[in-house]
Amino acid sequence: MPELPDIVTYCEALAERTVGQTLGGVRLRTPFLLRSVEPPLFTTFGKRVIAVSRLGKRIVLELDGDLFLVIHLMIAGRLHWKPTGAKIATKVSLAAFDFPNGTLTLTEAGTKRRASLHVASGRTGLAPFDRGGLDLFSATAAQFGERLRAGNHTLKRALTDPRAFDGIGNAYSDEILHAARLSPLKLTRSLDGEEVERLLAATRQVMSTWIDRLRAQRAGEFPEGVTAFRPEMAVHGKFGKPCPDCGVPVQRIRYADNETNYCARCQTGGRLLADRALSRLLKQDWPRSLDDLD
Repeated sequence: MPELPDIVTYCEALAERTVGQTLGGVRLRTPFLLRSVEPPLFTTFGKRVIAVSRLGKRIVLELDGDLFLVIHLMIAGRLHWKPTGAKIATKVSLAAFDFPNGTLTLTEAGTKRRASLHVASGRTGLAPFDRGGLDLFSATAAQFGERLRAGNHTLKRALTDPRAFDGIGNAYSDEILHAARLSPLKLTRSLDGEEVERLLAATRQVMSTWIDRLRAQRAGEFPEGVTAFRPEMAVHGKFGKPCPDCGVPVQRIRYADNETNYCARCQTGGRLLADRALSRLLKQDWPRSLDDLD
């Protein structure tokens, strides 16, 4: 799923291309993308784009007439900038937003249709899309700690909760926890003050570094190849590869459709965290530490 750095990059590229432009129309390949009824989608046609902004992991196009288009890419949704009038005939294409200077297309890989488009009227209509996640760059350490300790959850779960924090998902939470030298399974209420400050600093450092990196990679072009797996990442998607800081193999915990990647030496004092499925299968043969892997 595109996370805060990716969404920021999308918003900046969209603002460069659409602010001041008139939305000629929206072509839907599938009606299931549109999840709202009032106001009707056609009321946005002929409206000028005033601004492009972000609400968590949602992209918001503000239009004349106090109207808003809210796009949620979910896991596999991606945006592309094409020449005016580009076709949307491919199986992965869901919609096309036509402007005088180009066409924004929305695609979604796979068979599950999770991406969504809503039309909202006024700030009141836009408010339900704000999940209330804390802004990571303006929050104080006290506010950050308060959100963390609102429940006693694992750090991985807490960081990826959109009601707690703004824009962090599976990929960047791995990178943040590695940078902070904290276990993904450490419980939030067990953190001391120094660990809270260290986690906040790591969160800001990772997010700002990746925003800058993606801006540089884009170099004024529209971002393509948006992915949760990037070669510059330290641990996310790097199972079995050496940790860039200590050299030991990166480990993983698999669950449902996701996995958590971490470095046992840097984050857990050498202890291997139990993979639910594999540890149950191996039982007593499950390795408990890096030494047991030798």
